[in-house]
Amino acid sequence: MSREINKDTQLCMSLSGRPGNFGTRFHNYLYQALDLNFVYKAFTTQDIEAAVKGVRALGIRGCAVSMPFKEACIPFLDELDPSATAIQSVNTIVNDDGFLRAYNTDYIAVAKLLDSHKVPRDAVFALRGSGGMGKAVVAAIRDAGFKTGYIIARNEANGRALAEEYGYEWKADVDDLAVDMVVNVTPIGMAGGPEADSLAFASDVIDRASIVFDVVALPVETPLIRYGREHGKKVITGAEVAALQAVEQFVLYTGKRPSDELIEAAATHARS
Repeated sequence: MSREINKDTQLCMSLSGRPGNFGTRFHNYLYQALDLNFVYKAFTTQDIEAAVKGVRALGIRGCAVSMPFKEACIPFLDELDPSATAIQSVNTIVNDDGFLRAYNTDYIAVAKLLDSHKVPRDAVFALRGSGGMGKAVVAAIRDAGFKTGYIIARNEANGRALAEEYGYEWKADVDDLAVDMVVNVTPIGMAGGPEADSLAFASDVIDRASIVFDVVALPVETPLIRYGREHGKKVITGAEVAALQAVEQFVLYTGKRPSDELIEAAATHARS
């Protein structure tokens, strides 16, 4: 039975360059299952300052933040939680009576996935990308104990800065490096993007690796993930990241933590 939206319904939302349906379906499924008077809607914007001010002015309870706004939104917030301060990247805004506090639940999700997939800590990795999501992933990898890795970025200044901050090495490309895990934190392979059909790494690089990790959640089977599966690699998908980080957002917005069974049901519904 559908819940009725009324004057007391609390709105949560997302801001993304290319909005998808995962978050909307995931959160709304849980609101309905737990009989919570919330509703969730995805948005995009060309004016991040006005959008964040709108969150404050309209009393929007929570706002998920995706590429390319994870860093751009920071000047318009009131406080950063340590999870966001450590990497200067935001993926969650919580509005408490007009006070905007920001978090980064991507970091938590990545850390949990490295554990649940039992990724060996001596694995050498190559991570492509140097934006806000890249910071969250690199920080989680570093804090999990990975000693050797490469930040692959065409923008040398950004790539070097990220690599040096976390104790890794910058490279313009992987070339003939021997790596055990490839990680994509760029929009390459994202549905609707200019490189939707592209691999984030050359096929010979993937062939040499044993683990493929793509944070792109739309589609679930990106070209990189599909290639990895077809060639017998261990894969970690953006859909997994999306579900785990969305749970932490849900808890911040509502104060309720769903059961594992309900989380799985919501994730399955969101991906269907």
